[in-house]
Amino acid sequence: MKRLILLLVATMVLVPGVAWAAVPSDPRITAAKATWATSPLYVDPDYAAVVDATQSAELLREIKAAPLPVYVAVVPTGEWFDEQGDTTLLAGWLAAAHGKPGLYVVMDGDTTYGVEHEIAAWAPESTWAEARQSIAGQLAEYLEDVKVDDDRYDAKPARTEPLPPRPERSSTNEPFTVGKAIGNGVGGGVLGLMGGASLAAVVLGVAALVARRRGGTQ
Repeated sequence: MKRLILLLVATMVLVPGVAWAAVPSDPRITAAKATWATSPLYVDPDYAAVVDATQSAELLREIKAAPLPVYVAVVPTGEWFDEQGDTTLLAGWLAAAHGKPGLYVVMDGDTTYGVEHEIAAWAPESTWAEARQSIAGQLAEYLEDVKVDDDRYDAKPARTEPLPPRPERSSTNEPFTVGKAIGNGVGGGVLGLMGGASLAAVVLGVAALVARRRGGTQ
């Protein structure tokens, strides 16, 4: 019995570590998690000039008006970060690091990405910003498409693993050769001649029939 209790305790200690193992040590994630302890909006220092006090207030207003918990991180993204351009994966890492149910949104100034984490809801994977649209306007437009329905959607954890690579095409393109090109050209020409000959035969047959009938009525 004592050994069984120790095994259960060890399992309880190790299980949380499984979720954390998929989250890289990223300063964006660390900073966002620390900020979300007191505010649902994190703005990276690189975006301080873009998201001023007015924009921050508008973003917070949109977040608080949402029908579900929303956590927003305005951070740089790209192929050169750990997520390698998969910004939805970054949002999943943020959700796993924070550990609270909600909609996790990543904004980089051009595109808004989001993932549902342990909530019965649906949100677009991403939306593009319109020309000269404020970042608060981008978030408002994104949140307009969010749907919450306990009966329709499952409350699942966000994805924290990269997507599997796309399977390569099994069919192979045949190499180009002059012989094949000539053969295709000749084949097409023969088919064209055969079609033209068939059409001509039909026309001549109809003309002969009409002439025969005319001769019989004279």
